[in-house]
Amino acid sequence: DEQLPIASVTKLMTAMVTLDAHLPMDEIITIDRSDRDRLRGSASRIPVGARLTRRDLLRAALAASDNRAAAALGRTYPGGRAAMVTVMNAKARTLGMLHSTFTDPAGLGNGNVSTARDVAAMAAAAARYLQIRRITTTGRFAVMDRRGRGHRLEFVNTDRLVRGGAFDIRLSKTGYTDDAGNCLVVQAVIARRPVIIVLLDSWGKLSKYGDARRIRTWLLKNE
Repeated sequence: DEQLPIASVTKLMTAMVTLDAHLPMDEIITIDRSDRDRLRGSASRIPVGARLTRRDLLRAALAASDNRAAAALGRTYPGGRAAMVTVMNAKARTLGMLHSTFTDPAGLGNGNVSTARDVAAMAAAAARYLQIRRITTTGRFAVMDRRGRGHRLEFVNTDRLVRGGAFDIRLSKTGYTDDAGNCLVVQAVIARRPVIIVLLDSWGKLSKYGDARRIRTWLLKNE
């Protein structure tokens, strides 16, 4: 129940409210300069001026944790980014996430805070969306920049457990900022039952994966 920054784990909520709004997923969205990360200076494989469908932006934001894609989803939400953040916080209340606050769709700001218990509730809710389950468990994928004749942009899932295939993962999201540390949430089937593992503020880049594997091993030994 300790409240901590959750970095890009925030994007699970961004995805849910985007899908709840029933926006046209084939709509072409042009990335503009306002979508760049000016807070932390994170890089993106999506160039300014790229033209992607909302569906592909959602894929890049969730599986590849692309901040520019998440920012574009917020900018083009009905009423803009501020309206999206308002809806994100309202949805958190309906999910019983009483110790969570969202301030931006990418999770870059330290105002995006939650607890392990609240993140588990968010993950359980996100797992009810088929699109989110499919996207977050895809290891490698490409999106199409539809400028001119088109150009493929290749991405990999930021969760190496998904890419490794050892876990039976049904939903996944990673996160990192200097303040949030390394974060990981997965819903997996372990010992024939669904389990949600939430790891916040892990000290090292790989330690969250090691911890998840140790939890899995312990559950299998004690089923």
